[in-house]
Amino acid sequence: MSVLPARMPTVVVGCVVTLGLLAGCALESPPEDPPTDAVQPVVVATHDSWNMSKKVLREFTDETGYDVVVQPSGDAGALTNKLVLTKGSPIADVVYGIDNTFASRAVDEGVLAPYTPSDNAGADFEPQATDVAEQVTPIDYSDVCVNVDDTWFAEHDLAPPETFEDLIDPAYKGLFVTPGPPTSSPGLAFLIATISKFGEGGWQDYWQALLLDNEAQVTSGWSDAYQVDFTAGGGDGDRPIVLSYASSPPFTIPEDGDEPTTSALLDTCFRQVEYAAVLEGAENPEGAQAFIDFMLGSSFQEALPDNMYVFPVDPEAELPELWAKYAEPASDPWQMPESQIAELRADWLRAWAELAGQ
Repeated sequence: MSVLPARMPTVVVGCVVTLGLLAGCALESPPEDPPTDAVQPVVVATHDSWNMSKKVLREFTDETGYDVVVQPSGDAGALTNKLVLTKGSPIADVVYGIDNTFASRAVDEGVLAPYTPSDNAGADFEPQATDVAEQVTPIDYSDVCVNVDDTWFAEHDLAPPETFEDLIDPAYKGLFVTPGPPTSSPGLAFLIATISKFGEGGWQDYWQALLLDNEAQVTSGWSDAYQVDFTAGGGDGDRPIVLSYASSPPFTIPEDGDEPTTSALLDTCFRQVEYAAVLEGAENPEGAQAFIDFMLGSSFQEALPDNMYVFPVDPEAELPELWAKYAEPASDPWQMPESQIAELRADWLRAWAELAGQ
């Protein structure tokens, strides 16, 4: 702190003596205020599976003047937990990726602000509860399903599983990996699917057989399960059965091939809808609203399949050719009223954690 006052007289004297140093003094002046038309950021809190094209995001910036800053925050369950923990001092302006298994918690905790786009292309996917629908906007959907590596099963001369019951068959011991329900929205969706299938009186017995008897592996999120542990996920995984999406198989078509090497078990699916919402207390709520509007536009909606592995909520959005051929949604997915999920989710997760020893 003592250095600056000692140097100040020298600068002043130099400015008086020569015109050259006067010019130098001008350079020492405080910078001007930034131009009013400078790009303003919109901070997006999202899950780790975010992968939207930069070209599409540049369209948003060109159209609105807002720049997109993405802040990945774990899987959707971890993302929701983080939003709750930072209530009152939000980590972003807008959130994308909370789904129909976690949205009611975000609403109940007061971390979201009301906003409904004037042109809501995803109206058919609106939540049943009015208070939730007023705060979240459907952006995409997908069916969470068990996937299998068909190539692995062919090489090992073993028929792949087809049903929930098959997953607890000793023939598939040690072959299944799934993200855990407490931290992963696909994991929670799978748990809810098993509760829908086996009922309140049977789902815990099923999970005990799955985890303890058949040694299913549990990860913190989808990325670890699919990209690390799954044999067809691009890593060095050793598990040929994974919880993923009905839309995953098209992404396993080899460069020199014309069909996927994996398939989804459509009898094990739960329909997951992902939402966007403005965060309560956001620094840039106008930018957040503009981004939600943009996410419902054709550019973003049609980019979802190839970038996020999900279906657009806009029924008019054009699907990629391979999706139309190989990404088949479940005709009769397992479902559960959101009100029931909101009421019992904490009890289910507590019981599951006890079973899993977590």
